[in-house]
Formats: sequence, C-alpha cells, structure tokens
Amino acid sequence: MNLKNLLPKRYNGILLFIVLFVSISFVIRTVLMFYDFSSLDMSFMKLIKIYFNGLFYDLVACSYFLIPFVIYTFILPDKIFNSRINKIISYFFFILSIGILVFSSVSEWFFWEEFQVRFNFIAVDYLVYTTEVISNIQESYPMPLIFAGIISVATFIFLFVWKYFITSFYGRSFFFQRLRATVIFLSIPLISWYTVTDRTLEVEGNTYCNELGHNGIYQIFSAFLNNELDYDTFYETKSIDSVFKSVRESVYTDDAKFVNENSLDITRDIISEGEENHYNIMMITVESLSARFMERFGNKKHITPFLDSLSKKCLFFPNFYANGTRTVRGMEALTLSVPPTPGYSIVKRPDNEDMHSLGNVLKTKGYINNFIYAGYGYFDNMNYFFGNNGYSTVDLSDFTKEEITFKNAWGVCDEDLFDKALKVADNVYKTGKPFHNFIMTTSNHRPFTYPEGKIDIPSHTGRSGAVKYTDYAIKSFIEKAKKHPWFDKTIFVIVADHCAGSAGETSLPVKQYHIPLFIYAPKIIEPREINYLCGQIDFAPTVLGLLNLSYRSKFYGKNLLKYNPNRALIGTYQKIGLLKGNNLTVQYPVKRVESFTITKGKQKSSSLIDKDLEESIGYYQSASYLYKNRKLNFEEK
Repeated sequence: MNLKNLLPKRYNGILLFIVLFVSISFVIRTVLMFYDFSSLDMSFMKLIKIYFNGLFYDLVACSYFLIPFVIYTFILPDKIFNSRINKIISYFFFILSIGILVFSSVSEWFFWEEFQVRFNFIAVDYLVYTTEVISNIQESYPMPLIFAGIISVATFIFLFVWKYFITSFYGRSFFFQRLRATVIFLSIPLISWYTVTDRTLEVEGNTYCNELGHNGIYQIFSAFLNNELDYDTFYETKSIDSVFKSVRESVYTDDAKFVNENSLDITRDIISEGEENHYNIMMITVESLSARFMERFGNKKHITPFLDSLSKKCLFFPNFYANGTRTVRGMEALTLSVPPTPGYSIVKRPDNEDMHSLGNVLKTKGYINNFIYAGYGYFDNMNYFFGNNGYSTVDLSDFTKEEITFKNAWGVCDEDLFDKALKVADNVYKTGKPFHNFIMTTSNHRPFTYPEGKIDIPSHTGRSGAVKYTDYAIKSFIEKAKKHPWFDKTIFVIVADHCAGSAGETSLPVKQYHIPLFIYAPKIIEPREINYLCGQIDFAPTVLGLLNLSYRSKFYGKNLLKYNPNRALIGTYQKIGLLKGNNLTVQYPVKRVESFTITKGKQKSSSLIDKDLEESIGYYQSASYLYKNRKLNFEEK
C-alpha cells in the first residue's frame, strides 16, 4: 500500500504543513546556532544530535498543533470539503498557521538574544503580563517593520506552496480511509503525551546544544503545563527524618536554640546579647545587576564608577550569589530566606500569605515596612505577596504626575523611584518608628531607556547604558539621603535580584549567578570585605544580626557577621543546585544528579560527592515539605 492510497488527497494540506513546520524550525535552529556558535563546544556528533533531536521535537510539536485540523479534515464529507466556502476557510487557516510559525520563529530570535534559551517559563509569564510586555516590545523594537516583514515572508511562503495546497480539494475519499489517516495522525500526539518530555532527548555536556535541539512551540507549552514540580516525585529523596536531621545541622548556629524536639522543624530562637539597634533599613534591589558589570570583577567599560568606589567604603560581599534567574526568585530569597524550590517562585504561588518573612519579623519590632516598585505591582503577583507578608505597597499607581519625570514600559526611572522612597521614609520618620523600605528598580531592563543627559551613554543603546544610569541614580540617591535627618541611623543595602543572563555551557553556570552585595552605613558599620561563599538566603539573618535583634527564625540562611556558610543555593525552575566550596551538585527532574568542579571560572564534570548531595537533598526536600505543609508561616516569639 503506497502513501497515495493510505492518505486521501484532502490530507495533502496537512502533509504540506508538516514540511513547512519542519523546514521553518530547521532554519531558525540553524540561525540560532550560528548566532551563538562560539558557545557550543561543537563536534560533528553534537551537530548530528542537535538536528536529530530537533527533528524529533519538531514533529512532536507539529503533531499537537495539527490536532484540530486533523479532526476537521476527518469529519467533513467530500461535498462540503471540496466546496468553495471550505476552500476559503482552509486558505484562511493555512495562511494564519504559516503566519504563526513565522511569528514564532522571529519571537524566538529575540527571546534567544535576550536569554540565550528557547521559550520557557519566562515566555509563559510574558503571555500573562501582556500590558508590560507589549509596551516593552514596542519600545525596544521597530514593530511595524517587523510585522511587515513577517506578513511578507508568510505571504511569500503561501504563494510558493499554494499550487500544492490546492490539490487537497480535488479528490474523493471514503470514511474508513479518513478514519485510518486520522488514527495515524492522532496517535503521534497521544503517544507523545504519555512518553515524551523536554528531557527525553538531550545533548550531554552543553546547555546551548540542548536548547538548540528543542522546539520553541513545544517548550512554551511544556513550561505552561509543568509550572510546579513536586520535589518528592521528580528529585532524589531520603527519609524525611534523615532529611531534617541534615538540614537542622546545616542551619544550626551557637546563638540559636530549637524551640522543640520535633525533628520535622527548623524553628529556632536567635538570641542576641546586648541592646537591640532599631536602625532604619533602606534596601535597593537592582534589576539584573551582575557582578561582572563592576570593575572590581574585571569589567573594563567603567559603567559602575560609584558602586566600585562604594565597595571600599562599606561592608562588601564579593562572593555572593543569587538564588535564581528571575526577580521573584530574588525577592523570595531576600525576604523568606528559603532555597529556590522547583517550579514557580513562592511569590507567585497560592497560600503564600503570612509567611515567615523579614517584613513580619521586623514588624514585631515596631518597624513600618514598605515595598516600593517602579512599575505596577500586580506584575508577578508582587503587591499581593508583599502586602500579605508584613509590607505596605507603593507602586506606579501611587505616583503623582509631578513625581514622574520619565517612564517606560516597566515603570518610572530609578531617580523618580528613589525620590519617592525618600518621601516614604520621611513620612515614616515623622511617626517616630523605624522603617524598612524594599525598593525594586526596573531601569536595567530592555528597552534600556532612561533620561537623556545624565550619563555619557545615550538612552536606548543597550544594557551598559542602563547599568551606568542605575549607578548614577544610586549615587544621586545616597547624596540626597545624606541631607535627611534619619541618614545617620539608616543602613543602606544595595543588592541584585539576579544576573543579567542565565545561560551558559553547563546546566547551572555559576558565574551567571554571581551578584554583589553592599551594606553601607558610615556612622554604624566599619568598611570591610567578607569573602565567605554565601547567597541571598543569608541576607535576612545578616541584616537582623546588624540590628542585634533576638527573634524567632525559620530562615535557612546564616548571619554572615558571625558565620561562614561556605555554600550557596542556586537554581532554575527545574534544576536545583548546591555550590559548596568549588563543587557544584545539580539535581534534575526524574531523579538525575550531576556534579561539577569550578576551577578559574570553568565548570567541568566531576565525581559526585555523597556528602554534598545529602546536604542538597536536605535543603530542597525539607523546604518543599515545609511549604507544602504550611510550616513556613510566621510565628512570633
């Protein structure tokens, strides 16, 4: 039986679309490969695997895409299928489908340019927060020109294949022929649904190769369906008792006392000797402030002159790491001091109210806490999270027209944001209570626009300009703050939410999590560097240590003024890691583990260290257990 007898002519359009889908996917895969060719560590076998894996995922993605068209083609009798009105309907949907493929390919180019990965959880977020994202795209790219190009390409493709497509409407078919064809076409997505994941085929040893071997449309739907991962199902586990034995040993310090003998608990009382210091806390969380932007870490562009000078005048942490690759991961770590558990950040999950947060702890000490954001705080569920965890919220809707001198798709410029923070601080100061302001910037974000004339790099020319403008704005903010009566009793914190990029040759490239932490208070803190390997989960305990507070803790981090954790926890939505000294242990879904050694910034595969895996399981399994069972909620001492 040949293909002509197996598939009636009416399926010619579907076969043609499969060819177009695979061909367009091949082109975008090749374009992306040459764009980042230097990062691929390419060999002939890896090249073969990239295209073989790519063809596999292209066909799987296409099979899902075709489901409604296959069903439509099956149910119509010949008289209706070959009619003029069905030709018009079919032309419309065929052209629309080509347009979607071309649009998706162009979008993938821009997404890869920004993140060096195919579509993922971030793309899902972008589909949810359309107002900010569409505005950002309009300000970043010449959209009329891009859309004109997409329409032109889609039209050219249709005209090129039209004579093949039209043959679909000049044939006869029988019901059982159509049934047989439909069973064949639908069996592929059905089998794939139960057997194929985004990890079914992988190219070992290079993340870029793996990303190229995927299909963007498949990836975005995979991310949408798998936005939360149950730790016990997908990762290495141990008995819950042994897990908590391990993590209690990891979080214990000699100024802490566990509140009960319940082994499935990390709650402890932190006991500080002497008088508590209710200093104000002015915390600037800077969008995408990678350590690599600083001259202190080898950058030669001179784009952080103020921060480089500040690093010598403050408590500076040069070996500090972000928990994740998104703003909400940074917020989660800085406020809750928890590991980056798989799936969405807790900031975006349900049941995230009244948690054991820095804000709730400070609130019991009389602090007034404010989350101050340059844009609209409904984005990424930020206002809800902060509003239900000890903070009042101030966002773009609270700015008057007079307070806005410049804004883009993401919100007001850093100077306007900092001026607002000064006003908020002044209002709290008048009440006689201490304040904690969590300020979140947005200027270091595409489209990289900011007020002209402030720095020597024109607006909208790239990230370097955005970083230098933020550096300028922070300097201006500190100078203005010195004129306020609360300055001498205020601790200024400058920290990043995450790095500017997250891709690399390995699954968790450590250098892409390296961020700076500055704690500045010239009347309170002596300048020095603390070189411990540490991370964002250590921030809250360290700030509370600076205040010399006694408090009840469920934090996973340690006070860096007293203790050297010699570890950092880093992760993505699916990959979770423990950096211990120069060794990185990475856990993947489906209970796979890899180990790397970092030497002079390079990561190489190494033998697994059982003790590090045990500690990693302790952190992540216990955190998932405590969140799932609502045991991370706030408890006042």
